[in-house]
Amino acid sequence: MSLNEARFHDLVDATQQQLEDVFDESDLDVDLENSAGVLTVKFEGGAQLIFSRQEPLRQLWLAAKSGGFHFDYDEETSRWVCDTSEELLSEMVQRLTLEHTGADLDFDEI
Repeated sequence: MSLNEARFHDLVDATQQQLEDVFDESDLDVDLENSAGVLTVKFEGGAQLIFSRQEPLRQLWLAAKSGGFHFDYDEETSRWVCDTSEELLSEMVQRLTLEHTGADLDFDEI
């Protein structure tokens, strides 16, 4: 069943806030910018993670140096799941952050 618009926006807002909280609580030197529903995480060295909502598809998209990834929300598991690899958003963000910074942050609550 597809998410309704209000629930979708609530989920994306909460997810982006959780992502910001993890980065804020870390000792990493990252710049965070959240504007018009797009969260940009800028790492030292120029790498970025860009999280954006795709309202018509009810997806959360992640743009990274390694590519673009589309996540659907799974109500049963309360997790964002990549529509091609089935990797969880939390796992992918943890892996990409480790690749860019060497820091193994805990994104399990996302």
